[in-house]
Amino acid sequence: MLAAFVPIWVLTGLGWLTGRRGLLGGEAERVLGGFVFHLAMPAALFTALSRTELDVRLPALGAFAASTAATMALAFLLCAVARRRAGGEATIGAMAAGYVNSANLGIPVALQVLGDATFLTGVLLFQVLVVTPVVLVLLDRSAGRAWRPGRLLTLPLRNPVIAGPALGALCAALHWRPPELIGAPLALLGAAAVPTALVTLGLSLTAGSRAAGPPAGDRPVPDAGPPVSTGPRAAGPPASGGVAATGAVVAVRAVPAVDGAAGSTDGEVTGGVPVTGGGSRGGGAKLEVALLSGLKLLVQPVIAWSVGRLVGVSGTDLLALVVCAALPTAQNTYIFAREYGRAEVVARETVVVTTACAMGTLALVGALLG
Repeated sequence: MLAAFVPIWVLTGLGWLTGRRGLLGGEAERVLGGFVFHLAMPAALFTALSRTELDVRLPALGAFAASTAATMALAFLLCAVARRRAGGEATIGAMAAGYVNSANLGIPVALQVLGDATFLTGVLLFQVLVVTPVVLVLLDRSAGRAWRPGRLLTLPLRNPVIAGPALGALCAALHWRPPELIGAPLALLGAAAVPTALVTLGLSLTAGSRAAGPPAGDRPVPDAGPPVSTGPRAAGPPASGGVAATGAVVAVRAVPAVDGAAGSTDGEVTGGVPVTGGGSRGGGAKLEVALLSGLKLLVQPVIAWSVGRLVGVSGTDLLALVVCAALPTAQNTYIFAREYGRAEVVARETVVVTTACAMGTLALVGALLG
């Protein structure tokens, strides 16, 4: 199992070292994040699903879906009510607590613990075709866009993160393999998704360390923290439905919360996370990360096990269900947060914490149920 985690730690560390040395310049995190979101991730999901034999185990998958929905709902309420986060930040918090790393980490872990990764097919389909559209609609609404049925129906056409896996699932369902002329370039592009996302995650860790320091009002504007977008990114995706990855980027010290929610104004915004005047940015973020990590690594597996037993899932299927629920937060959570300018610090640190701690919880699950 250790072998499944080592590449993640190494590539994230490489991104951190690159950021510390400034090898790629100040815009590297934004550019690489946009590349992953708009190009590499859709190609990777299309390739993975189009080459996978669909095998959906409904009772176990239903239990997993229930654990995801319950955990994300708890996280959303925790962020929105207890932590007084605006809608966009609460949505990213919910994703950080319930969206598992089913692809690049889930597959090797499943092979190590279960001996096959069949169950992950259904998990991947559920996450990219059900959870992802819901998250994107909520993030869209947090940017002030009214909900319209036509806009929701055309979301797969406007957003490559949904279009890629949807087309891949369609190819798998029809048992049609794209010709090499199409499949080979997409596979090559998709192969860059995971390493680039991890390097981007490592780069973001250096931005967080640069942001640490005295309160914003006590330091000059150029040192006020990592860049915070104004215009396209601060306002959310453009009207055409794509996710803005460009626009003017300026450093600011104190601005109103982008969602305008009560209790989230008049605080520093660093990496998309509004910081109210009630406490320090670091302390508040650390508490939130700890709570979301606990939901991800402890609460979601327990809910999955409970619902699984309730609906009659047992044996290997029960082990697969709980192992998948115990996987750490997907790095896609940070990519989404980065692209929409929402809760970037919390998303980034939850990915890091859950990935660092997941090996212990997964080993415990294997020992108890294996």
